[in-house]
Amino acid sequence: MTTAKTPGTAMLAEGLRAEATIDLAALRGNLAALRERVVGADVMAVVKADAYGHGALPCALEALAAGVRWLGTATPEEALALRAAGIAPEQARILCWLWTPGGPWAQALRAGVDISVSGQWALDELLAAVRATGVPARVHLKADTGLGRNGCQPRDWPDLVDAALRAEAAGELTVVGLWSHFAAADEPGHPSIQAQQDAFATALAYAERAGVRPEVRHLANSPATLLLPGSHYDLVRTGLAMYGLSPVPEVGAPADFGLRPVMALGARLALVKQVPGGHGVSYGHHYVTAGETTLGLVPVGYADGIPRHASGTAPVQIGGKWRTVAGRVAMDQFVVDLGGDTPAVGEEVLLFGNGERGEPTAEDWGRACGTISYEIVTRIGARVPRRYVGGSGALR
Repeated sequence: MTTAKTPGTAMLAEGLRAEATIDLAALRGNLAALRERVVGADVMAVVKADAYGHGALPCALEALAAGVRWLGTATPEEALALRAAGIAPEQARILCWLWTPGGPWAQALRAGVDISVSGQWALDELLAAVRATGVPARVHLKADTGLGRNGCQPRDWPDLVDAALRAEAAGELTVVGLWSHFAAADEPGHPSIQAQQDAFATALAYAERAGVRPEVRHLANSPATLLLPGSHYDLVRTGLAMYGLSPVPEVGAPADFGLRPVMALGARLALVKQVPGGHGVSYGHHYVTAGETTLGLVPVGYADGIPRHASGTAPVQIGGKWRTVAGRVAMDQFVVDLGGDTPAVGEEVLLFGNGERGEPTAEDWGRACGTISYEIVTRIGARVPRRYVGGSGALR
C-alpha cells in the first residue's frame, strides 16, 4: 500500500495525467466519529454508486476492518459484486433497495443479500424466487413516510405487512428490517422532518402489533445521523458523511462534525503558453484574455466527470494559488488563466482535496457549479485512476 506524504491531498504518481487519491485512514476516522454519535445503534456504510466515486470494494473492506457490519447498496448488481469479490454473509449484511421487475432475485437470495420490499409486486416476485431456489429471504419492509420515492404508502402498508407475515409463517422469509428515508433531514426545522418521524412511528407500531419482530429499524441518513439523535433507532445509514463531506454545509463544515474529506483530485499541467490580450479561450470564446497572460491546460474534462457547469466558475490550486476555470470545460480538458505565472509543464493542479494545503474542497466545487458535493465526487469517472493510501491492510 502506497503512503501519501499528505493523506487526503492529491500527490500524483509519476507519469499520470490525473489521479484521485483516496485516504482510507480518513474514512476509518470518519466511521469512528459517526459511531461515537450513535451509541446504541449500528452504522451502515453506504457504498452505492461505487462508494460515491471512492471505490466500492476498497471502501467496503475498510469499513469492515473498522468494525462496521452493515453495507448499503442501491442496485442488486452492486450488492452481488461485493459478494462476488469475497465479502461473505458472515462478514457483513448487505442491503439492496432499488429493485425493478425481473430483477436478479434468485441470485440475491443465493448470495445472502438483504432485500428491501416497497410493494406487493416486489414481494410477489421475491416469493416466486424463494420457491424456485428454496432459499428463504431476509426482507426489509420500506414505508413511504413522505419522501414520495420508493416505499409503501400508508394506505397499503397493512396489506404489505400482513402478506409478509403470512410468508414468514410459511418459512419463506424473515422480516428483519423496517425502514424509511427522510426528505429534508438536511434542512433543520423543515416541517417534513417531524411529520416523517411521526409517520414512521405509526408504521412501526402497526407492524409490531401485527407481529413483526425486526432485527433493525432504520430511518436516519447522514444528515439525520449528525443532527437528529431521536431518529437513530437500531441502525443509521451513513453515506456522504462516511466520505468526510458535510451533508449539512449550512450547519457545519466536515471538521465541525469530526469528519475529514476522503477524496482528493489532482492533475498535471499538459501545456503552459503565453498568449496576447484579446485571445479567446476554449469553445465559444466565453472567456477572452484581458491582456497578455499565461494559459495552463489541465487534461481532464467532462468525460472524466468534471462538470461542464464548472466553466468559468470552479477553482483549482496551482503553485499555492487559486485559479479559476477559464472558459468552457471540454470533454477532455479545460484551461486556467495563470495571470502571467509560468509554472512548469507537469506541475500539479489540485482540483479539490481536504483543504489542509489551502486547496479547494468538493464543497467549493459544488457551490461553484450550483450543485452539491455528493455530485462532485460521485461523478469522477473510471478514466481517472484511484490511488488508495492510509489503508489498514484490508485491501490487497
